[in-house]
Amino acid sequence: MLKKLPAVFVGLLLTLAAYAATVELKENHPDTYTVRKGDTLWSISARFLKKPWLWPEVWQANGQIHNPHLIYPGDVINLAYLEGRPVLSVTETTTTSSGMQPHARATSLEHAIEPIPLDEIGDFLKRTRILGEDEFAHAPHVVGFEDNHLRAGPGQLAYIRGLDAQPGQQLAVIRPIGRYYEFVSNDPNELTGIYRQNLDDRDNRPSMLWHTGPEDWSFKGNVRFVGYEVLQFATVEVTHAGAVASALVISSDFEVRPGDYVLPVDTTPYDSTYMPHPPKSVPPNMHIMAFTDALTSVGRLQVVAISFGFDDGVENGQVYSIFHAQDPVHDETDYPFGSSKSFFHPHDAKVELPEEYVGHVMVFRTFNHVSYGLIMDGIRPVHIKDRLYDPDYRG
Repeated sequence: MLKKLPAVFVGLLLTLAAYAATVELKENHPDTYTVRKGDTLWSISARFLKKPWLWPEVWQANGQIHNPHLIYPGDVINLAYLEGRPVLSVTETTTTSSGMQPHARATSLEHAIEPIPLDEIGDFLKRTRILGEDEFAHAPHVVGFEDNHLRAGPGQLAYIRGLDAQPGQQLAVIRPIGRYYEFVSNDPNELTGIYRQNLDDRDNRPSMLWHTGPEDWSFKGNVRFVGYEVLQFATVEVTHAGAVASALVISSDFEVRPGDYVLPVDTTPYDSTYMPHPPKSVPPNMHIMAFTDALTSVGRLQVVAISFGFDDGVENGQVYSIFHAQDPVHDETDYPFGSSKSFFHPHDAKVELPEEYVGHVMVFRTFNHVSYGLIMDGIRPVHIKDRLYDPDYRG
């Protein structure tokens, strides 16, 4: 079940008292910056601050701004000092025959600069959700289509078993794309972790390795099912109720198949604006579980799944540092390959390398024990199992 926190976007009105953190300016920072299309409040602040997630602390309301919650391409960001502390303010500008001049604006809201690029996370706000075991196990499912078609698209009828709905009701068609589970090792030195497993065959329930969740134990530890990740890809409207109901496919990103599930449309509100801030604490072994549109690594402005959620204290807007654990290396100097010293002391022969800083991720949607985050910046690729820490952590 999606957990919703109240949307809090104070933008330019947030005062310096919001968080008791130290704001440090970048070396060679500019004194002014002209806002461009595609900028975000994070990327603008990164030009001035060593810690761009602290941008709410340095925005100063400007009396010339018609709507102080918004800034636009062409506006000029000014760095100044208030009681010895840095603040950023905005001068609205427009182009005249004599150049850029201050003005009062009445500009469409759709062109305003966003705190983060919402286009990058839209599908994860509206189309994906995580279902518990019972909800998934008892979900109505598609069993066939009119005229014995193997698939169905808009304008065609689908037949659904187990659906309790009335004619005229619109519902969502979903397909499972992954499942999350928690592994508690028998080794007391190994931390508990939550992991994601892809579903290789997305057609129907019987194809799944785990029908309603994984086995609850293994030789190495205990396994607890967390939830199924599902994708909403179509909508249908019920035309006939019954033990096997019929529904007209209204819209679909791709064809509906037998075994797809039908659930109420998710009307749970979600945050569309975010105030970045550090977490109060970081759960042990918090890590990157999965990402999209890549096989081995991702980078800036790509979405990742994080191993803890709302019930673990994770909130929308929290920022974390990402660190990559290097693979251990063999100390060939002190423990040469094939030597008796290497054979009898294999543990000592391996050298654990320090974790290396990767970048920052900000949480934008939370479920009970899983969260989605957006990579905000970085100096190297992000990998699965990369660890998360407080944003100030540097190893």
